[in-house]
Amino acid sequence: MNEAFWTWTVTVGLLVNIATSILFLVLILQEQPLAAMLVGYGLSAPYNIVATVGVWRSATRYGGPSLYANLARIVTVTLMAGLTLT
Repeated sequence: MNEAFWTWTVTVGLLVNIATSILFLVLILQEQPLAAMLVGYGLSAPYNIVATVGVWRSATRYGGPSLYANLARIVTVTLMAGLTLT
C-alpha cells in the first residue's frame, strides 16, 4: 500500500496533474478550448481513477493497522477528486 499511495498517488499523481494543468492553461491562452479540455481532463482524470483504484485495492490487502488503510483511501479519494475538478 505504501508504494501505491506515496509513489503513484502522491508523487506521480501530483506531477501528472501539474503537467496537465500547465498544458491546459497554455492551450486556453492559445484559444484552443477543446484541446485544453481534452488535455486537462482527458489525461488527468483517467490517471486519477486508476491511481485511486490501485490504492483502494492495495489498502484492502494491507496487513497493518486498518486505520492506515482507511486513511490512505480517504486521502487518495479526496486528493484525486480535488485534482480532477481543479
